[in-house]
Amino acid sequence: MAVADIDKQLCFALYSASNRVTSLYRQLLDPLGLTYTQFVVMMVLWKEDKLSITELASRAELSKATMTPLLKRLEQKGLIQRAALPDNDRQKSVVLTQEGIELSRNSADITDKIFCMTGLSAEEANTMISLCKKLGR
Repeated sequence: MAVADIDKQLCFALYSASNRVTSLYRQLLDPLGLTYTQFVVMMVLWKEDKLSITELASRAELSKATMTPLLKRLEQKGLIQRAALPDNDRQKSVVLTQEGIELSRNSADITDKIFCMTGLSAEEANTMISLCKKLGR
């Protein structure tokens, strides 16, 4: 009978790598008072501000149930505001505050530091990103 070898499991390799990278991000994000998931949402907003909560959840690949408490914490930190959409009072739009915009100025530095901390070259990191995107489709 063949036994599964953990060292040959794609799921375990991805799981281990994800845990390691998330841990590295935590080191850099803790001083900013952000969790990794909050950072993901902020990166989406830095790319395009004033998104509906539904659109933001979709782009961040998070469930709408995850978004409510996450957005509440970002709002308490003064990084975002939730406002009713002009044409729909029931839907909310997420808007960066000035403090949220200013936080973006450090974001590219975080990415550069993470790449250095992983020990991957830029080419290796880009290949890894491409492969992960391919798997995610």
